[in-house]
Amino acid sequence: MIATSLAVFTAGPFAFAQAPDGAAAFKRDCAQCHASPAADSRAPNLDALRKLTPEAVNNALTIGTMRLQGAVLTDPERRAIVQYLAGRPLDDSSAIPTAGRCPTSTAMSDPASGAHWNGWGAGITNTRFQPRERGGLTAAQVPNLKLKWAFGFPGVTSARSQPAVAGGRLFVGSDSGVVYSLDAKTGCIHWTYRAEAGIRSALVVGPRVGPGSKGYAVYFADGVANAYALDASSGKQLWMRKLDDHRLARVTGSPTLHEGRLYVPTSGLGEEGQGGRAQYECCTFRGSVSAIDVTTGAVVWKSYMITEEPKPRSKNKEGVQTWGPSGAGIWAAPTVDVKRNAIYVSTGNGYSGPPQPTTDAVIALDLQSGKIRWVNQTTPNDVWTLGCQAENPNNPNCPEKLGPDLDFSASPILTTLANGRDLIVIPQKSGLAFALDPDKQGAIVWQYRAGQGSGLGGVWGAAVDDRRAYVSVADMLTKAPGGMHAVNLETGERIWYTPPAARLCGTAPGCTAGQGAAVTAIPGIVFSGSMDGGLRAYAAESGTVVWEFDTNREFQTVDGVKANGGAMDGPGPVVAGGMLYLNSGNAGIIGRPGNVLLAFGVD
Repeated sequence: MIATSLAVFTAGPFAFAQAPDGAAAFKRDCAQCHASPAADSRAPNLDALRKLTPEAVNNALTIGTMRLQGAVLTDPERRAIVQYLAGRPLDDSSAIPTAGRCPTSTAMSDPASGAHWNGWGAGITNTRFQPRERGGLTAAQVPNLKLKWAFGFPGVTSARSQPAVAGGRLFVGSDSGVVYSLDAKTGCIHWTYRAEAGIRSALVVGPRVGPGSKGYAVYFADGVANAYALDASSGKQLWMRKLDDHRLARVTGSPTLHEGRLYVPTSGLGEEGQGGRAQYECCTFRGSVSAIDVTTGAVVWKSYMITEEPKPRSKNKEGVQTWGPSGAGIWAAPTVDVKRNAIYVSTGNGYSGPPQPTTDAVIALDLQSGKIRWVNQTTPNDVWTLGCQAENPNNPNCPEKLGPDLDFSASPILTTLANGRDLIVIPQKSGLAFALDPDKQGAIVWQYRAGQGSGLGGVWGAAVDDRRAYVSVADMLTKAPGGMHAVNLETGERIWYTPPAARLCGTAPGCTAGQGAAVTAIPGIVFSGSMDGGLRAYAAESGTVVWEFDTNREFQTVDGVKANGGAMDGPGPVVAGGMLYLNSGNAGIIGRPGNVLLAFGVD
């Protein structure tokens, strides 16, 4: 890796890796359909593709007809294919905004004091509840929230990294791999840094640790399974660590920081999307969590969620060797239980058999060693890959019987009832939400049916306060997506249900009422972003919608970047210092494009 400081654009270094071979990537991932398409195929041939502009190819792979195939590519691979086909690279001259710089940059204040939202769930237990002293926003003020400023992410069509607010600054990543340090009040830019791939995780801030260390660091991970530490004041890289050498390893879940260690999960979105292809040796990825020493970036321990290494299975009709078991990616931030010296993660489906007991499960690991203590699997035999039929008796690339694809995509929530009992609360793509007993090997205390369940569209996070759990509904493949539930924490009984509102995006392509984005709670209010582009605030006692904001428009931005809102899926709103921050835009496998960070406050 070569680190170079570009003074005009950034106070932090850009990180460059060896560029992928565009011709080889095209041959591996695209040639099956485009090199010699059949006469009746609608796929353009190579000559036709080479007449397109780089922007047209890129748009097809990110927001257009090829976005399913493009979703399995890393950012460098996609760019290499674009350059190979179009004969020139994408124009990155505006990849980092030059307008909107802060006139001065004072030292950061202590991230742990005053107003802050740090990491995915506003703390290591991932409750996604922000108390009054840190949030600074009351239920009575919420109906008066107004847009204070907007920030545009250049060169991207999704805004999927949840911000961290600490020490008077806001830290957020982008799909282009750029990390921004913004002023939390005004949105002006303190510094930028470019990672090696796009960033979907939340960022987390903590003290720098080690001999002679001073100040604070910001930690995050990227789309090719690298973890990073940057100096929070300047953006200077402190270290970078590759966590998984598998070509299709990704980090979608956010790192969790605790007592000098950073716990980072990995998922295998890329392989899950490739497994059904006859040319692919399905499948070898195994989800994992790594504990990293924040002083050096060294890996203290790494635990795979499938403990058995993949072994050769049979060869398919193309003569390609297949492998298994595989899968069990971790999509969400780990949760730390200090009392039990444990860490909890949730896993996704398997990609290839034989079926494993650790897929679609909540798993407890020892915090110090990473050894698995217990597993609660709620959906057994869920082996699923893209491109497979319901029944596949003669295709070893696919499971004989395709699983329902009912991942856990949310973090486990560790919460304490009024009577002192601890529970782990988590929703699943199955439409069920669970409360588990951490003292009884994760035994189910209650389960609640919030939706019908759907293989498409994750439920990225519930929230809890002292009495209720708040669960939104995705259900993207059903006739009735969306809606919000409040559940009694102690009994699992429904307190209220609010059906989805009328869709703000109308009949636009990709418009749906699904509410898979993580929800956020403050005293008296629950916030939920929707795939229809709407952010809504619900009264915690009744479920009444008391405020709504439509992000489906173009915004004037503080950095001069053209930006608009779109679908919201993945990260949730962040509340700190009397402000509410929200990213809008998701042009992934589902959704509608957008590239804006919005900041709200009251007068």
